[in-house]
Amino acid sequence: MHRRAGDPRGAARRRGPLLAAVPRLGCAGGGVTQIAVSGLALTPVKGTRLRAVQSVRLEPGGAVGNRRFYVIDERERMLNGKQLGELQTVLAEYSAPRLTLTFPDGRVVEEEVVTGAPVQTRFFSHTRTARLVRGPFSQALSELAGQPLALVQADGDGGAVDRGARGTVSLISRSSLAKLAAVAGQDEVDSRRFRMLIEVDGIDAHAEDAWVGSAVRVGATKLAWLGHVGRCLVTSRDPDSGEIDLPTLDLLRGYRGDLETTAPLPFGIYGTVLEPGEIVVGDAVRLL
Repeated sequence: MHRRAGDPRGAARRRGPLLAAVPRLGCAGGGVTQIAVSGLALTPVKGTRLRAVQSVRLEPGGAVGNRRFYVIDERERMLNGKQLGELQTVLAEYSAPRLTLTFPDGRVVEEEVVTGAPVQTRFFSHTRTARLVRGPFSQALSELAGQPLALVQADGDGGAVDRGARGTVSLISRSSLAKLAAVAGQDEVDSRRFRMLIEVDGIDAHAEDAWVGSAVRVGATKLAWLGHVGRCLVTSRDPDSGEIDLPTLDLLRGYRGDLETTAPLPFGIYGTVLEPGEIVVGDAVRLL
């Protein structure tokens, strides 16, 4: 079962033995495998294709340049890859103040971001303030989706990440991805399906579950892990084409559906930035 309410720190304490077993022991030479960052990925526009990067700068409001913009429909509801798989065919790059969108037909829309009037958007079950982005972006995205859309820039800390300021960082392990691939009968599962900021290596499959309620040093930063990431239809989509091609929810339900976690169908963890700094691929991860 999953646990929707209460202090996630309490859940972490009840699963204490898992945390103690995080390092891989008994490796060749009798040493302990170092936990390290094996990948980083972000996108400036929520729902568009993730882009691998070698480093990220983390501030209290999250990763600089990550999920700064999102797409809304005519009813001012946020849309992501769950409703619009086509968004994953778009590569977005942002170097303030310039935003570039590259579409699957090779068309490139590039312009400095100029924002207009504020708009109250429906962001999942909450209201979130954003500002309409002027210029050609909304029209280009509307043509791709075949419906009227608007690009907006998020206000406040957290940008357009799902959980806002309390969930600005996320993490998954390579071993967890390998475990899911084995359950699916595949050689590998692309980590981009899960749209996580940080990927680590050096722990057993799903050992990161036990980090909830604790803090870690990652590179120059200090991060606190607050909950487990419950999964939705987005993970079933190919991260390049946006087509549904893997029953991830059924797979997770089959071997992780009865766990006591902070969200159903958990895969990975989310948290917040306690001390800002830079993370680089290869940086050590140290449990505190």
